Amino acid sequence: MEYIEIIVLVSTFLFLLILGVPIAYSIGISGTITLLISIMPLPAFTTFAQRMATALDSFALLAIPFFILAGQLMNQGGIAIRLIDFAKVLVGRLPGGLAFVNIMANMLFGAISGSAAASASAIGSFMTPKMAEEGYDRSFSAAVNITSATTGLVIPPSNILIVYSLASGGVSIAALFLAGYIPGILTGLTLMGVAAAYAYRKNYPVGEKVGLKDGIFKFLDAMPSLFLLVIVIGGIIAGYFTATEASAIAVLYTLILSMIYKQVTFSHLPAILLRTVGITAIVLLLVGTSMGLSWVMSYANIPQSVSEGLLAISDNKFIILLVINLILLFVGVFMDMTPAVLIFTPIFLPVVVDLGMDPIHFGIIMVVNLSVGLCTPPVGSVLFIGCSVAKINIQEVIRPLLPMFVAMIIVLMVITYLPIISLWLPGLLGF
Repeated sequence: MEYIEIIVLVSTFLFLLILGVPIAYSIGISGTITLLISIMPLPAFTTFAQRMATALDSFALLAIPFFILAGQLMNQGGIAIRLIDFAKVLVGRLPGGLAFVNIMANMLFGAISGSAAASASAIGSFMTPKMAEEGYDRSFSAAVNITSATTGLVIPPSNILIVYSLASGGVSIAALFLAGYIPGILTGLTLMGVAAAYAYRKNYPVGEKVGLKDGIFKFLDAMPSLFLLVIVIGGIIAGYFTATEASAIAVLYTLILSMIYKQVTFSHLPAILLRTVGITAIVLLLVGTSMGLSWVMSYANIPQSVSEGLLAISDNKFIILLVINLILLFVGVFMDMTPAVLIFTPIFLPVVVDLGMDPIHFGIIMVVNLSVGLCTPPVGSVLFIGCSVAKINIQEVIRPLLPMFVAMIIVLMVITYLPIISLWLPGLLGF
């Protein structure tokens, strides 16, 4: 019976996507139709609605709107330009220095804001014109900005790791945050390697030399922004507050900092809050419908069927992990990250746990994997933002993106088959 439900679920979902129905509605409708196969209409509708409401009744999820609000404040609060100036001090004199600055600034801003879209918009709007003035191709600048913006989804604090914690049944958020540091930094360094090779081949210039006095000033200017990471992550690890409480502290700290920089005033707050509400509504609707669909799949024994199918392919751990990665890479092309994590975590997590994999390690694999999809058409939100900021079309950016895709996938494979990269830091600190 579950095979019929799998066919109905997949075919209905794909049909709705082809028609252009928004993904949250596609998930909700396909889940409800699948449930109608097993039970009467009234219980089916009320059960799905109840599961949506229950999914959103979570203290951990309250961190998402707070981190979104903190990201919006950072985007307008003058923090991006200070991080860019700090990155110039560190890497600006290297070959292809401005590309390195772009990547490092995205890593820093993405880590602080927890949003790839905000990072691509904020850093790209500053760096693309500057790189164009120095002779860099806009397509290359956009490719660097698009791919490096995704590193902030792995480097904590990260909204998507909070979503994974919810979908996995309560994996420690603090442990996930710690696990994301090395994979995120590794991804950034690998992208720098690709950018350096490209810059060397194109003979792009190095950045201007920054004097010692000016370098110290820019470092001190960026310190208050960087200190937010110390407060949030340090407080969570030390046990002073939860991730949700940390998100509220991040909002307060960012608001005060933005006002000190005189980039945000009380008159700006209504527009910032309105944007936050809009983004939060979209994210939480996706969370609600995705969790409803996850319950339907569990009710129909779909995860067990998929698990049996995967284990029937091979009993080799490496082969199964490769198959899962290929499936997630394909899913990421057509589905946004939040619903993908919520839907596929209950399907694949039992499989990898049976193979002896740590759920923390698998969470990092999922996020790194699905980050690639944010840079690909047709639903790659970061791709569209990066192209819009650079004022180019998607066709122009594909060629310089390809080697960076390859680099991201190589890092994904390394993270997949070397669990110590993700688990060393949580283990070191007792998580």
